[in-house]
Amino acid sequence: MSAEHFRAQIVELSAAIAGRPVDAALDAWLNAEHGAQSPTYAALKASCEQGVAEGWLCNREGGGIRYGRIFKPADDLQGFSVDVVDMRDIAGPHHVHPQGEIDLIMPLDDGATFDGRPAGWCVYPAGSAHSPTVRNGRALVLYLLPQGQIEFTK
Repeated sequence: MSAEHFRAQIVELSAAIAGRPVDAALDAWLNAEHGAQSPTYAALKASCEQGVAEGWLCNREGGGIRYGRIFKPADDLQGFSVDVVDMRDIAGPHHVHPQGEIDLIMPLDDGATFDGRPAGWCVYPAGSAHSPTVRNGRALVLYLLPQGQIEFTK
C-alpha cells in the first residue's frame, strides 16, 4: 500500500461526489452506496489501517490525537483536502466547517463511535461546527474538506 494508491481511491470517490451539495442527502447516499458493508468502505479502511501502521498516515500528534493532512485540495480530488485522524475516547478541538465536512468513520474497537455515529459516513453541512468526539474505544476518521477549509475556534 502506498500514498499513491490511497490517493487513487480518494480520486475515484471524490469523482462520485463531485458537484453534490454537502448535506443530509449526501450523507444518506454515501451510507447507501459506500457504507460500512460496502467494498469501498472495506478498501478505504484497509488503506487507512495500513497507512497508520506504515507511518505515512496520522504521523503527527497533539492533545492525544494522531492526525495528518495527507493531501491538500487538488483538481483530481475535486477540490477536497484529505485528513485522517486516529482517536481513542477523546474530544478534539472545536471547529467550524465553512463549506461542510464529509467524514468516514472507521471504528477499530467494537462499539467505537464518532459524534455518536457508528461505522459509515457522517456529513456536516456548510457553517456547521462541532468538537469531534470518539467514544467507546478507538476509531480512524477520514475527513474530506471542500477546498481544505476548516476554522478552529478557541
